[in-house]
Amino acid sequence: MTEKLLIDGDTLSVAEAYAVAVGRRRVELSPRARQRMLRTRAVVDDIVKRNEVVYGVTTGFGKLSEVAIPPEKLAELQVNLVRSHAAGVGDRLPEPEVRAMMLLRANVIAKGFSGARPELVDVLLQMLNADVYPPIPEQGSVGASGDLAPLAHLALAMIGEGALIKGDRESEAAAILTEIGAKPVILGPKEGITLINGTQAHTGVALIALVHARALWRTAHVAGAMSLEALMGTPVAFDERIHDARGQVGQKRSAALLRDLLAGSEIREAHRHGDPRVQDPYALRCMPQVHGPVLDALDWIDQAISRELNAATDNPLVFENGETLSGGNFHGLTVAMALDFLTIVLTHLATIAERRIDRLVHPDLNHGLPPFLTEDAGVNSGFMMAQVTAAALASECKVLSHPASVDTIPTDGSKEDVVPMAMGAAWKARRVLRNVENILAIELMCGAQGIDFRAPLRPGKGVRTAHERVRDIVPRLETDRVLSADIAALMSAVSAGKFADIGSPI
Repeated sequence: MTEKLLIDGDTLSVAEAYAVAVGRRRVELSPRARQRMLRTRAVVDDIVKRNEVVYGVTTGFGKLSEVAIPPEKLAELQVNLVRSHAAGVGDRLPEPEVRAMMLLRANVIAKGFSGARPELVDVLLQMLNADVYPPIPEQGSVGASGDLAPLAHLALAMIGEGALIKGDRESEAAAILTEIGAKPVILGPKEGITLINGTQAHTGVALIALVHARALWRTAHVAGAMSLEALMGTPVAFDERIHDARGQVGQKRSAALLRDLLAGSEIREAHRHGDPRVQDPYALRCMPQVHGPVLDALDWIDQAISRELNAATDNPLVFENGETLSGGNFHGLTVAMALDFLTIVLTHLATIAERRIDRLVHPDLNHGLPPFLTEDAGVNSGFMMAQVTAAALASECKVLSHPASVDTIPTDGSKEDVVPMAMGAAWKARRVLRNVENILAIELMCGAQGIDFRAPLRPGKGVRTAHERVRDIVPRLETDRVLSADIAALMSAVSAGKFADIGSPI
């Protein structure tokens, strides 16, 4: 059993968060963080005792922040906040994304700047460790004052209202909490706003998408190398000297991976001499110049998300010296921009892969392969429609690449007058990620068919491994059959990272 992850609000990594969200690693609150939380909670208790006017503690929220709340109404204020903000609509967030959101909310509260009791984190971790999660609608957040609606649906379950899901069963939250040995939270002053203020819904989506995008980056090289071999392209364009001359880090790493995947190719040796083609088309020749910047972008996105995992995004912030400061750390533009950037760079992987697919099936461009990669073309259509599907997905990626974060609509009586639309950016990034997984599945399927037609010549060692894995999942296309099941099977393997470990680490 993997050792429990200790969270302290300061040291959580993308890999650790992914292990909890997807791998169901168990979690525990660090004793040091627990003590820190108790100290700032004492500050909040003192504010209430002295009946000071502090936003979110003894006042209303947002546009209603000028309304002072009498002491006897403070508990009602926090519960009403959770209920009123649980206004999400649409499809539910997938379980891994909800688990990521739960973990990140627990981690930010553990920082101590929220002024909340450790009991809030304890309940969140009990739910995570029991594989229990609430249904969270994915629409309704603009990412300013945080992801208010999604986090309110989570908070609703924590106070024993709404529903919780355990396995394939959805029941009343209070009943499921009792079943796992947890007690519904009775909210104290400031604890309602503590649970719903923050960037954890869209950041949870972002961290999972980032991990999968890194795997897709390697898979795109595997698929591209297979296409190059099938099209009898040349690896000369990946010569280390070319990429050293430019000096771009991602480009150099991309070329190195391609060289490794193509090493030892018999197909290459068969046309090394006497080939009249001087250069391959950009979709083959410029893979390092397109794939490389994607890696550079992923590294930047990783830094932004990694910082946000341990960021204090509550408002107001409570400090151990007794001060409370109201600001805007809940504003989600940092990760919203990173998600938009992720969508854009994934779209570049989609468009170049679709062009390689077109060359594989196009009888005028595929260097002697059968039309649409099928024998007896005409009677058989082969992979004609697979390329059409890839084109449809690539086109959708382009449409979705318009950044969500440049939009803003004032909300909350114009108190929140500049908002980043971060959940919209998250939804688009996830959608484009799935499209790219499908496009690369199609390229792997077509590339493997092309390699079959080059037999008995064998491709490079990495491509050879990839070809074997494709054939373990789908058989060679002899005559027309329904392709959607083949694409789905390969897409599932791509999503699971089954092609991402081919080739040397770079």
